[in-house]
Amino acid sequence: MAASCTQGTVEACSPFSAEQAAAELRKAMKGLGTDEAKIIEVMAKHNNQQRQEIALSFKTQYGKELKAELKSELGGRFEDVVLAMLEKPVNYDARQLKEAIKGLGTDEGTLIEILCSRSNAQIQAIKQAYKTLFKSDLEKDVMSDTSGHFKRLLVSQLSANREENPNVDQAKAVAEAKELFDAGANKFGTDESTFNRILSLRSYPQLVATFDAYRANHGREIEKDIKSETSGFLQEGYLAVVTIARNTPEYFAERLYKSMKGAGTKDKVLIRCVVSRSEIDMVQIKQEFQKKYGKTLGSFIKGDCSGDYKKMLLALCKEA
Repeated sequence: MAASCTQGTVEACSPFSAEQAAAELRKAMKGLGTDEAKIIEVMAKHNNQQRQEIALSFKTQYGKELKAELKSELGGRFEDVVLAMLEKPVNYDARQLKEAIKGLGTDEGTLIEILCSRSNAQIQAIKQAYKTLFKSDLEKDVMSDTSGHFKRLLVSQLSANREENPNVDQAKAVAEAKELFDAGANKFGTDESTFNRILSLRSYPQLVATFDAYRANHGREIEKDIKSETSGFLQEGYLAVVTIARNTPEYFAERLYKSMKGAGTKDKVLIRCVVSRSEIDMVQIKQEFQKKYGKTLGSFIKGDCSGDYKKMLLALCKEA
């Protein structure tokens, strides 16, 4: 899905005064008690670029870091979402990746979500931000934390070399659909390297043409064959690339649904998807969510979250 047909729920606030917004936040935190409603209002009605300017104005006017002030006033998941909103998107992604690989255990879902859904330019910027923030190499860190074909898929995404030509080569689509069929469903065992090469190298429009040719010429859905040929995080990664190529908002609708369904909420996933997509394609994500699950995203958030945390998520999604 091309970015031109997508729309965020958070747009630049106009008219905009960083000085006034900073003053409102200061007033909301000054003295006894905190005016959380005002913090939600100010933060959710400005886009990320404006929030950066508000933070700078706050520091200039009051000689204090806005982030530190908010941290001392807020708590819990509400604090988490507000601080996420203050991060530059590229730094936020870098920090989320670091968190996914540091310490014991790996959060593979986060690695897949970020590395498979960002553009070449975004991935290059994330790698640079990661180096600046952590004095470490993202690719090396990912490689030391993952293994096998899953590791290769992530390294391929990190190479940030996906073709970006919007034109489709139909003959190549037919040929590569056959390659995928022969590498999986048509043989005993699976040749993962063929899947990795095609899924990591081709542009999204080219991949969609390949998946269509796969269905037309081999009578099967690529997703179904990936499910029967692979397992675990490799399967999750391949399916993420397929869904993102076909319909990126659908991928994030599914991520949001899975973060809230069942017992317990995966708050990190929920916060990241809402904050990072609010300026990109949240309008379409909400439509896909309703279409796929028969309920609004807002109703899910209301049923799963509470207090100011819930109110901020709803404000970012423009859900009453």
